[in-house]
Amino acid sequence: MTIGERVAFYRQRRGLTQVVLAGLVGRTEDWLRKVEHDVLPLDRLSVLRRLAYALDVALGDLIGEPVLMAWADEPGRRTVPALRVALMDHRQFLTGPRPGEPIRLDSLAINIDEQWSDYQNSRYARLTQRLPLLITDAQAACQHYGTTSDDGLRAHALAAAAHQLATALLTKLGEADLAAISASRGLAAANTSGDILMIGSLYRSVSHALLSIGEFEQAIALTRAAADHLEPGLGTATPEYLSVYGMLHLAGAVASSRRDDRADTAAFLTEADQAASRLGRDANYLWTAFGPTNVKIHRVTAAMELGDVQVAVDLGPRVDTRSLPTERRVRHAIETTRAYVRWNRVDEALAVLLAAEQDAPEQVRYHRLSRILVREMIRLPRPATRAVELAYRMGVRGTDPRQP
Repeated sequence: MTIGERVAFYRQRRGLTQVVLAGLVGRTEDWLRKVEHDVLPLDRLSVLRRLAYALDVALGDLIGEPVLMAWADEPGRRTVPALRVALMDHRQFLTGPRPGEPIRLDSLAINIDEQWSDYQNSRYARLTQRLPLLITDAQAACQHYGTTSDDGLRAHALAAAAHQLATALLTKLGEADLAAISASRGLAAANTSGDILMIGSLYRSVSHALLSIGEFEQAIALTRAAADHLEPGLGTATPEYLSVYGMLHLAGAVASSRRDDRADTAAFLTEADQAASRLGRDANYLWTAFGPTNVKIHRVTAAMELGDVQVAVDLGPRVDTRSLPTERRVRHAIETTRAYVRWNRVDEALAVLLAAEQDAPEQVRYHRLSRILVREMIRLPRPATRAVELAYRMGVRGTDPRQP
C-alpha cells in the first residue's frame, strides 16, 4: 500500500468520512481526497503525525514499509531479525559474567570503529550482518567487567557506542520500535559509564528514535535537557565536546521543524552554527560528521519540513558536501531530490538521485524518503525510463522494466 492508501484504509476502519478526518487535521475534504488517491505527496512528518493521531494509529502504521535487506557477501544469511534477537538477548538481564572468555576491550573498540566506518560509508548489508555479534560482545563485556572498575566503566561506554550505532542503522531502515529499544539500552550503558560525551551522544540517539515515531515534543524536550546538561562545559570544550553539543542542537532543529515551530528551529540552528564556527572545520569526532557543512545540510532539511521548498531548492544544490562521509553526502542528495520533486523539477531530481545511487546504492535503496520520491516519479503520466529502472533496482513493487 502507498501512504495515501493506508490513510484511506485506516479512515474507513475507524468509520470516518473524508470530511470528518480532514476537519480533524485542519485540511479540506478535497485535500484528503487527493492524498488518498496519491495525487498530493505526503512526506512531511508533521502532517503525517496529525493524521496518525486523528486515526489513533502509530506513525509507523502510515509510513511503514517492509524492507528486505540484501545479504552481504559474507558467510551467513541473517540480517535485521538477528539484530532484534541480539538486542533482546535474555542473558543481558541476568547477574554475573557469562561463561567463557569475554572479548578484549581493545578489540571491542576496534570493532566498533570498523562498523561505524561501514555505517558512514553506507555499507548497510555488511553492517547489518556484523552488528548482532558486536551487540552480544558488548553486553557480555559489561557483565564480565562489572561497574566498579575502570575496565567496567570503559566496557559500558563501548556498549553505549555499539547501541548508538545500532540505533542509527535501525532508524535509517525504518525499524522505529527496535531503534527505541536500542537507544534506551545505550543510554543506560552511557549513564553507567559516567562518560558525559557518550551520555550526550545517546541522548541524541533517543531523540532520533522519538522523532522516528512522531514524538516531536518529547524529542525537543530531551534534546534541550541534554544540551543544558552540557552547556556548563562549553568554556573549556574540546572538539569532541563541541561536536556532541552541536549535533544535539541539530537534532533539536529537525524536531522543531517537524513540529512547525520556526522560532525554535532557528534557535537550535543558530546554536549549532556557533558550535561549528568554534570547531572551525568539518570533522568527524565521535562519528558525528559535525561542522559547518552539516549545519547547512540541516538548514535544507528544516526548510523542507517547514514547507519552505523554494528555500531548500536554492540552498540544497549549493552545499558542497565533499568533505563529509558518504552517508551525510547521500542523505543531503536525497533531501535535495525531495526539494526538486516538490518544485516540479523532476529531471534534476532524478539526476541527483542517480548520482547518489552511484555513491551509496544501499542507502538510496533502503531510505524511506528515497523510496517515496521514486514511487512518485514513476507514477507520473510519462515516467522516465531511468526512473522506472531505478525503482526496479530499489525493489519498488510493480516496476520491472522487463515486463511489457
